[in-house]
Amino acid sequence: MRQFAVEADGGSRGNPGPAGYGAVVVDAATGETLTETAGFLGTVTNNTAEYRGLIAGLRAARDLDPEARVEVRMDSRLVVEQMAGRWRIKHPGLRELAAEAAGILPPDQVTYTWIPRAENQHADRLANEAMDAGVRGERWDPAASTADLPAPAAAPPDLSTPTTFVLLRHGETALTPEKRFSGSGGSDPALSEAGRRQAARTAEALAARGTVEAVVSSPLLRCRQTAEAVAGRLGLPVAVDEGLRETAFGAWEGLTFGEVRESWPEELNAWLASPDVAPAGGESFAEVAARVAETRDRLRAAHAGRTVLLVSHVTPVKTLVRLALGAPWQALFRMELAAASLSEIACYADGNASVRLLNDTGHLR
Repeated sequence: MRQFAVEADGGSRGNPGPAGYGAVVVDAATGETLTETAGFLGTVTNNTAEYRGLIAGLRAARDLDPEARVEVRMDSRLVVEQMAGRWRIKHPGLRELAAEAAGILPPDQVTYTWIPRAENQHADRLANEAMDAGVRGERWDPAASTADLPAPAAAPPDLSTPTTFVLLRHGETALTPEKRFSGSGGSDPALSEAGRRQAARTAEALAARGTVEAVVSSPLLRCRQTAEAVAGRLGLPVAVDEGLRETAFGAWEGLTFGEVRESWPEELNAWLASPDVAPAGGESFAEVAARVAETRDRLRAAHAGRTVLLVSHVTPVKTLVRLALGAPWQALFRMELAAASLSEIACYADGNASVRLLNDTGHLR
């Protein structure tokens, strides 16, 4: 399931006065702007304009994908708290607008988050553009959008201690040397004898390093076995997180790339060409990226400032590295990731990240 962020705002010059709204839909996994919308409202209040921005943003998200999960981010505490059900809506006009907004997508697909005004400048600029155009008697034109406006001042870098994720791909299974698709929907193979040796050597290397403070594993057996070998040597428990599981490859599970090419040539070409295409019965790269990004953010908050070992698979590890670099999705095909290899990223509270290590196998020699 795709995940969007809707950033919305509205403003009124006079309250009531000439008013406008703006909203932007962003891909939650990549940060890519998917669509913008804005409009002039005539003479209304500031609260009405903010609700109109919310409605426009939700409609734009629904038009892109009616099944997507949406996080609404607004600097209006009133709208966020009222839509989240924590504050009563006393004004009858706002009750009507809130009901209209609530009916655009199923309630279980939408969450609401308050953000500071400084983090909502894209939507704010769209609303002001719409107001300016309306005052001039013109319609807002997407072609004259925020690209022509000065960029907001950059926020100072976050200098606090980052959360460090040491990324460990599981050890070999019987399928690994044959380079077969082995995801979440297959036979869940155990570590081979070679894989168990790799896990033991990794455990010794990480014990010598002495920095890992927590261990979190994919639920799949090969990862849990690798994680338990390392955690046992470190004297730590193993937590399991569904978000770290491998891509579900559907009908391609257990097959080699060549076998898939022979049986599903068109489907394979489409999969290689777009992150939104999934194997039959499986997951797309976009879906995996959304899941992995949510898991990263949740674990970063839970382990702020600590060093955490994440035991996972090829696609999630590559995705974490790709997101840290801000690289396009095609970068997944340009990284080598050996069994039992170590990579490392540092994630800061402001969303910035850095890659410190990729595909290190020195401990296995």
